Amino acid sequence: MSSALQMTAFGLTLLSTLFLLLATCTDCWMVNADDSLEVSHKCRGLWRECVTNMQDGVRTCDQYDSILADHPVKIVVTRTLMITADLLAGLALATLVLGLDCVKFLKEDPCVKLRMCYGAGVILGIGSLLGLVGSVWYAVDVYVERATLVSHNIFLGVHYDFGWSCWLGMAGSTGCFVASVLLTCCLY
Repeated sequence: MSSALQMTAFGLTLLSTLFLLLATCTDCWMVNADDSLEVSHKCRGLWRECVTNMQDGVRTCDQYDSILADHPVKIVVTRTLMITADLLAGLALATLVLGLDCVKFLKEDPCVKLRMCYGAGVILGIGSLLGLVGSVWYAVDVYVERATLVSHNIFLGVHYDFGWSCWLGMAGSTGCFVASVLLTCCLY
């Protein structure tokens, strides 16, 4: 039972960490959600803004000036939280690999291996909360921005909605949280 639970947590951790990394690196956190006929698809991310022409598929991206430049708070906070979540999830994954029963590292001391799995679960839980806060923070800010424009009857030509990178960040964070619960609560 313990080995099956460890392998399930490992698989979920690996997949969720990949989701978090992809969400942090990709550039579609906000996507245009206009109801009119569009000739281009616009995405905004944490690192750049991209426009894809729907007729010929040509994609152009504008990098944000600098990582140290004056950016909106939602981008700075989300970057910080997502990078921290990525690092913690990676550390938890490495710790979990060493704590698995099927790995021969510290095979003679199962108590230490169990503590390593528990420690990986704690680290993963902290990382998942940071990633979830970052993703939800960004999504709420997008929603508030859109609701404010709609309530003031302001139409700027493009309205943005949550992009697939935002959803990927939420899914990765949720998966890390479930793996954390498996490792900290169910393993003992």
